[in-house]
Amino acid sequence: VDRSITIGCRIDGHPVHRAIYPHSKRQGFIVMEWYYIIAIILGPLFVLMFVGLPVAFAFLAVNIVGSAILMGGLPGIKQLVLNSVDSVSSFVLIPIALFMIMGEAMFRSGIAIDLMDTLDKWFGRLRGRLALMAVGGGVLFSTLTGNSMGSTALLGSSLTPEMEKRGYKKPMSLGPILGSSGLAIMIPPSALAVVLGVIAELSIRRILIGIIIPGLLMALLYIIYILGRCRLQPELAPSFDVPKVSLSEKLSATAINILPLTFVIFSVVGVIFLGIATPSEAAATGAFSVLILAALKRRLTFKVFGDTMFSSANISVMVLLIISGAITFSQLLAFTGATYGMIDAVMSIDISNEAIVFLMIMLVILMGMVMGPLPIMLITLPIFIPIVIQFGFDPIWFAAMYLVAIETGATSPPFGAALFVMKGVAPKGTTMGDIYGAAIPFVICDFIAILLIFFIPEIVTYPVDLMFK
Repeated sequence: VDRSITIGCRIDGHPVHRAIYPHSKRQGFIVMEWYYIIAIILGPLFVLMFVGLPVAFAFLAVNIVGSAILMGGLPGIKQLVLNSVDSVSSFVLIPIALFMIMGEAMFRSGIAIDLMDTLDKWFGRLRGRLALMAVGGGVLFSTLTGNSMGSTALLGSSLTPEMEKRGYKKPMSLGPILGSSGLAIMIPPSALAVVLGVIAELSIRRILIGIIIPGLLMALLYIIYILGRCRLQPELAPSFDVPKVSLSEKLSATAINILPLTFVIFSVVGVIFLGIATPSEAAATGAFSVLILAALKRRLTFKVFGDTMFSSANISVMVLLIISGAITFSQLLAFTGATYGMIDAVMSIDISNEAIVFLMIMLVILMGMVMGPLPIMLITLPIFIPIVIQFGFDPIWFAAMYLVAIETGATSPPFGAALFVMKGVAPKGTTMGDIYGAAIPFVICDFIAILLIFFIPEIVTYPVDLMFK
């Protein structure tokens, strides 16, 4: 026997998951509890990341060794290769590259800079205004890109150096970008919302409508935190002199630099809501519309176009490598039975229905620290959604909390994927400790958003009922 066998059973009504691994032909098999498997797999991964190995290669090393040991040697490694190829050849991932092109074209052509300058005029001399610009930019880019990793990479590479040059400390230069870039999951067009609707067999339009207010609520919480902390610790975001801008100049800049972007937003969001295009097609129309806008502004030179394609390819490859490593890592956990053992352990707790739903959300956050969004959805949604419906809860309400939980997990230390994307684009000298410290307050804001949605379902259900009554 050259493959491990995952078994599941119930003893006295409690689920038991163990994985049986080939030990030797004479001695038989090794039986291992699921929590030992998770510790054995996560331990080396944490050590490799701690010593500074890039996250994609840390995942690759653990996946190769884990597949060789836990999946039967060479056949397991062959399966790892097939899984890696499949993980990045999915049609669902096409918008990543297209949204990268759209975002890079905005920056290379100066459209994004014009947008930031206009926001800067409105924020004026407000303390922490660059951090607030990060949140405002995150909301706007969410409506333009729909990809959190892309938003992290783009905002991190463009805003962080400027903020640090102005004297901003790490909590105010890294944190707002980590928090606001995750809004791409919560504000249409959200590729993950579409994937969730497909997997859970829920109305995609209802999900897209239901997540708008939660996304704006998260942005509001970030703003309250930034303003409050800048007031208590002004040294984190030192003030600097800015020229006074008249109201007419602000309105003129808005008309020139922001209103044309409604064309781009419609080409991404509008075509989805009207049923004209799928999210992947909307990504293509969005990228094309940005290039048209850059051409109309006479900024689409051959150099700009070439730099856009080259840079977007670099960022896309980095993101796809992380996604590939995370997906194959989650498949390794699923193969050993560790993931299902963890889920069953939570589901077997004798508590109320509301508490079980809340534990589901907490479990998604924990899984989001070590897995990509797609594998989490594929593993948990087929189990969670029938339970939520059976309990009599609104599945759209649960879907909104679910997406916030995934975003929270992606920015939660120590293994949130967005943290490592930020490490890749942050200025030299930025440590993972700096990024962890900056991310934690915004993770707390996400927890508050989850609690508000949990106890006030109307945040999600009211706009959906209003739109589809």
